[in-house]
Amino acid sequence: MSKIGRKPIKIPEDVKIALDDKMIKVSGPGGELEYKLSLDCDIEIKDNLLKIIPKRNDKFSKSLFGLTRAKIQNMVIGVKDGFEKVLELVGVGFKVQLEGDKLILNVGFSHPVEIEAQEGIEFKIEKNKIKITGPDKEKVGQMAAKIRAIKTPEPYKGKGIKYAEEIIKLKPGKVVAKTEGEGA
Repeated sequence: MSKIGRKPIKIPEDVKIALDDKMIKVSGPGGELEYKLSLDCDIEIKDNLLKIIPKRNDKFSKSLFGLTRAKIQNMVIGVKDGFEKVLELVGVGFKVQLEGDKLILNVGFSHPVEIEAQEGIEFKIEKNKIKITGPDKEKVGQMAAKIRAIKTPEPYKGKGIKYAEEIIKLKPGKVVAKTEGEGA
């Protein structure tokens, strides 16, 4: 059995969990999320603790056991506190604007690049940083990856869009060797 799957999920007081057939709905101050459960897992809620119980003991059921627990845990954390990814724009002349729920990026192309926020995702801009927030961890990470893919950091000067905690290892580049006796 999965070590992660065996751990119970503690449900905070301000988070509500509803089960409809094989659909779990988690709602809280940050919003509402849904997840369709596998037929190989059951859920038991007792004393503000949620436990995932596998129905069978085969390889497929075991693999879904830990995944289901992790997804539900992320849903509980997301509706309570939310998730955040921070991206930085590195480069001369690179800038970002926010118009409604649309990001407009000027990152060295001949045209500005527009990106619309998915449902439940918010953008915030501070100088050259983009904060992406929302209750769904998967959507926040996917949106951050989509924005970063527009202009990934190049390895010689580090210009591009990078995660705030990301370290870009720069390559040395070519060095022009000066030989003696030339040009005299």
